[in-house]
Amino acid sequence: MRIAFLTPPVPGHAYPMSALARRLKRRGHDVVSIGLPDAAPLVRGAKLPFVAYCEKEYPAGLIREKMDSLSRLQGQDALEFTHRTIAEILQAEFDHLPQALRETGVEALVLDGVQIELGLVPMHLDMPYVHVSNSLHYDFSGQTPLFAFDWPHETTPEAFARNKDGVRSFLRLLERNRSIGRAYAEEVGLDLDCNDPLAGISRLAWLTQTPKEFDFPSSHLPPQFHHTGPFHDGFARNDPDFPWDRLTGEPLIYVSMGTLQNGLEGVFNTIAQAVGERAGMQLVLSIGPVLDPQQIKSLPASAIVVNHAPKI
Repeated sequence: MRIAFLTPPVPGHAYPMSALARRLKRRGHDVVSIGLPDAAPLVRGAKLPFVAYCEKEYPAGLIREKMDSLSRLQGQDALEFTHRTIAEILQAEFDHLPQALRETGVEALVLDGVQIELGLVPMHLDMPYVHVSNSLHYDFSGQTPLFAFDWPHETTPEAFARNKDGVRSFLRLLERNRSIGRAYAEEVGLDLDCNDPLAGISRLAWLTQTPKEFDFPSSHLPPQFHHTGPFHDGFARNDPDFPWDRLTGEPLIYVSMGTLQNGLEGVFNTIAQAVGERAGMQLVLSIGPVLDPQQIKSLPASAIVVNHAPKI
């Protein structure tokens, strides 16, 4: 079977998608990744075929610019920026994905969990598809707190009411995405409940990298929802150079803010100050592409600060 992986142009999503694609390739399937041009280095570094689309709207380098802007935001501002950007990309994807699927001759599709609405495309084409939540999955039921909130899991009526209020506020952030999905469904004549925020989710399989042991109770989620744990095979990541000779052999305190929130100088400075000269520990800071290592102050003498560190 020829299976396409719609690969977002950020490492934390592209790497697990690539690991899953390689596993299916070893099982004899013909796999290809489809994505915005900025995903090309991540996919080709993983030794997988890549087909670019939406090149006019998102030429190479544009996503990097948006990620640099996002890296300096916090809290609600960061959340709003992220989902506004996802909505803008979503519109271009709806415009070009059907043609890309036809031209690549795929028979099945793997979508990222943030692309719920985009499931309407293979649904309309009567093409099997699955969703993979490479980041934290959405639970819009109100049975548990959404990932965007730091609330504990409680089963009181007050907690359920609070959770549902959180869902409503979060769905307001997603309204543009949902509106784009409703417009597509109307255009192609799909008969579905577009008031359901999971209307586009795969009915075959919805996978999350979140280990079940780290998650809230999930028995209320649909039967096709599965905890898998991380997709990682240690292959073909674009690992940078690292000063291995500076490691002291002591236990490490490793700090990274990931792909999206790595431009907050004050956060890294606070961590460095908090670690201080802890006896028997060595601090390694991976600060991302936005900041200069010289901007990080109050560092212990043995600390290592790099823009990127190899992933284990």
